[in-house]
Amino acid sequence: MQQYNILFAFGLTVFAGLATGIGSMLAFFTRKTNTRFLSVTLGFSAGVMIYVSLVEIFAKAKTALVGSLGKVNGYWLTVAAFFAGILFTALIDRLIPSYENPHEMRLVEDINRKKLNNPRKLMRMGLFSALAITLHNFPEGLATFTSALTNTSLGISIAVAVAIHNIPEGIAVSVPIYYSTGSRRKAFFYSFLSGLAEPLGALIGYLILRSIFNDVVFGILFAGVAGIMVFISLDELLPSAEEYGEHHLTIYGLVAGMGVMALSLLLFI
Repeated sequence: MQQYNILFAFGLTVFAGLATGIGSMLAFFTRKTNTRFLSVTLGFSAGVMIYVSLVEIFAKAKTALVGSLGKVNGYWLTVAAFFAGILFTALIDRLIPSYENPHEMRLVEDINRKKLNNPRKLMRMGLFSALAITLHNFPEGLATFTSALTNTSLGISIAVAVAIHNIPEGIAVSVPIYYSTGSRRKAFFYSFLSGLAEPLGALIGYLILRSIFNDVVFGILFAGVAGIMVFISLDELLPSAEEYGEHHLTIYGLVAGMGVMALSLLLFI
C-alpha cells in the first residue's frame, strides 16, 4: 500500500468524522433547521451506502476470496464475513445503547422554548450522547478508511455519505451540553471529540491488519465492511430520515443516492 493512498484514506476518514462539527454549527447559528431537507439527505446517504455495499464492495470481496480460495469456499467466506460485519455492528449497538435523544431537531425546538431547563439532566444527556456516538463511530471509520484505501472514488462517495450521517449526531451531542453549560466552546469540543472516533477506528484497524494484509484478509475485511454499512443504513440512517420528514422524501433520497452512486461507478469503469 502506497503511503499517499494511506494518507488520503485517513484524510477522508477525518473529514467524515469531523462532520459532527457541522451539526454543532447548524444547531448554534440557525434558528430553524430544514428537517425535510435533512430527511432527503439522510435517505440519500443510506442509498449510497446500501448500493455501494451490495453492488461494489461485496463483489470485490467475493472476487478476492474466490480467486484465493476457490469458488465454493470463497463465496461461503464472503457471505459469512458480510453477516459477521452486520453482527459486529449490531453487538456494538446492543452493548452500547443509542443516545437518548433520537429526535435531535425536536430537542432543539423544545430547549429553545425552555421546556427543558434542568442543566444537570441536559449535561448528562449530552455526555451520554457523546460516549455512545464515539463507540458507534469506530466501525464507520474502519469502513470509510478501507474503502478509500482500495478505490479513491469509492472512498470519497462513502466519506460524503458518512459525513451527512454525522451531522445530526453532532447536533445530538452539542445542543444539550450548550444549554446546560452556556458554553459553545464546550459543546463544540465534545461534538468534535466524538467525531474523532472515526479516524481512530481507521488507525487501529490499519495498525492491526497492515502486517498480514493479503487478498484473503482484504476479501474478509471488505465483505465485513459491506455488512457494517448495510446495518448502519437500515438501523440508523433510514429510521432517522423517517423521523425528520415524510416517508416518501426518505425514499426519494434513497433512490437518488443509489442512482448517483451507480452513475459514479459507471463513469470509472
